[in-house]
Parts: sequence; C-alpha cells; structure tokens
Amino acid sequence: MKKNLSYMDSVHRYGKIWGLTIAVILLAFPLVLSIIFSCTPDYKALSKGLFATLPMYWAVGIVEVFTYVPMLGAGGTYLSFVTGNISNLKLPCAIDAMERANVKASSEEGEVISTISIAISSIVTTIIIIIGVILIIPLTPILESPVLEPAFAMILPALFGGLAVVFISKNLKLSVLPVLLMLILFIFVPALNAGTVGIIVPVGVLFTVLVARIMYKKGML
Repeated sequence: MKKNLSYMDSVHRYGKIWGLTIAVILLAFPLVLSIIFSCTPDYKALSKGLFATLPMYWAVGIVEVFTYVPMLGAGGTYLSFVTGNISNLKLPCAIDAMERANVKASSEEGEVISTISIAISSIVTTIIIIIGVILIIPLTPILESPVLEPAFAMILPALFGGLAVVFISKNLKLSVLPVLLMLILFIFVPALNAGTVGIIVPVGVLFTVLVARIMYKKGML
C-alpha cells in the first residue's frame, strides 16, 4: 500500500524534482545550441571565467539557502529558486503576505501562505511580461517619457522602503546597526550597486542575525 506523504514531505519531494529539472534545462540550453550551430566555446577562456566567478557564486548560493529558508519556508524557497528574482520580488511578496496573515515562515500556515504568495507573484509577473511583450512597441514612447523616467527608477526603493518602515518600527533597537552597515557599505564602496543586491542581502541578513544573537545574550532584546 502506497504511503501518503505529509505536506512537508511532498514539498521537499516536488521541490527537489523541479529544482533538478530546471538545473538540467538551464545546462542543456547552451549544449543544444552548440549542437544545432556546430560550434563550441573557447574552453580556455571559459575556464578562466569560471575560476574567477564560481567561488563567489558557490558561496552566495550556500549563504542564500541558510538566509532564505527561515524567511520563506521550505516551499517558498524551492519555488523562489526555480522562478528567480528572489530579493526584488519573491521575498517582499512573501514577507508582506505572512505579515498580513500574522503567521511565521516556520509554521505550516506560514509555509502555505509563503508558497501561495510566491506562486501568485510568479504568475502575475509572467502575465505582465506577456502583456509587455505584446504592447512594448506602442508603449515605448510613453515608457521612455522624461516625465515618467524618475518614477520607474524609484519603484524598488519605494517597495523596500515601505517594507522597511514596518519592520524597523517593530524592531527599532535591532535595526540600527544593520541599517548603519548598509549605509556605510553603499556610501564608501562605490562598486556596490543594484547588481550586487543578491550578495548584499544575505550578508545583511547574517549580520542582523549575529547582532540579534549578541543583543539577546546581553538582555537588550
């Protein structure tokens, strides 16, 4: 008789299946192109590029697992890693949804809420991209208008600013040092920009956890 899987068992089972499937598809794409066009990369140049970038991405990949699982839950993390754009979209959606439902990611309710919110955000994103592709030509003059340009540049800061107000107001003591660290890094390290968010977010989370641990031990929280 087939044993019924619990919710968490099914989450891990299908999460692993889809994660491996996406990995195979991503790796198969360049291989298929090479076969179709009968061309191969310059392996010497490729190896140099990989040796320069792989250590950083392996480290970030490992850190992100430990960072996002407590924040998104197992199901939300699997789905986020498959659909991508975690820090800019999936993470804010999941956190806001769990905040409104008053649940934690470590609870089964939080797991469900996080997974549903990330799934819906992925569907909405896909629909918007489809609409954008269809309407990109007629909307180009409007989107490139100098009047709207400043608004588009401030979408992400406005999103994270709204979330920051909520969470900083609830954890004012804990928020001071992480906020100061991020301000110092972005002010005095010019290389940091929007493209480094994937690295900075895990660093900020780990730093915040460390600060919280120290403050808790000292009885400040």
